[in-house]
Amino acid sequence: MNLQRQTFQHNGLTFSYLDSGPHPATDSRALIALHGHLMEAATFAPLAAFLAPHWRVIALDQRGHGHSSHADTYTRADYISDLEAVFTHLNLQKAVLLGSSLGGVNAFQFAARHPEKVPAFILEDIGAIVTDDISFILPWSGVSPTREGLIAKVGERFAPYLADSFRKTPNGWTLAFEPREIVASQNALCGDYLQDFLATTCPALLIRGSQSRVTSAEHLEQMASRRPRTTLLTLEGGHILHMDQPARFNTAVHKFIDSL
Repeated sequence: MNLQRQTFQHNGLTFSYLDSGPHPATDSRALIALHGHLMEAATFAPLAAFLAPHWRVIALDQRGHGHSSHADTYTRADYISDLEAVFTHLNLQKAVLLGSSLGGVNAFQFAARHPEKVPAFILEDIGAIVTDDISFILPWSGVSPTREGLIAKVGERFAPYLADSFRKTPNGWTLAFEPREIVASQNALCGDYLQDFLATTCPALLIRGSQSRVTSAEHLEQMASRRPRTTLLTLEGGHILHMDQPARFNTAVHKFIDSL
């Protein structure tokens, strides 16, 4: 399996994505993976390898992340429009959506607006009501003289999850994203989206981390109980389960999508 990096233009921005490539299967075997804030498409490379060659995985660097352009705005409508552009660019009629955190809300909101394009979706540790404040990342802005200095700036807890976003420049080490923009994006993400989550009836898998600081078991249990054809799975780990429990996460995704 060889992930190819590709780009496309949309609303004056350049979007980068990783694509495991068209397989003999049709759109019914396409999965679009959407990362969370602070991360990027490369975080799903192990999942793409695990699902190959039976599933085509397209992992998007969302606006302001990875190799995609920084943007002036990070509204809910912006993210949905970006995902619409992915479908248009790839001429996809439908695809399973997998979203981690920010990407999860983007996934089920897109499904609510385009149910015919989403045969199923998977949410990684995100609820339908978002209230988190991430302004603590603002001091991460700027350039550090060394990689070790950047690790010290973001802290040992976060550094392993952000490694894909580390960038070496002529002046030192920095992050691919601009913290001020990501805080604005998170502020726009905060809200109650339960009606969007309940708007569709396609199969859905909710995966929660048992030690998550972002979601509560009670809220995700309520989400699963109120929506038909929705399964809740809890794995040992925190908010980024595809890194905390890669084998179990990948297996759960594979089992779910192969059952469709």
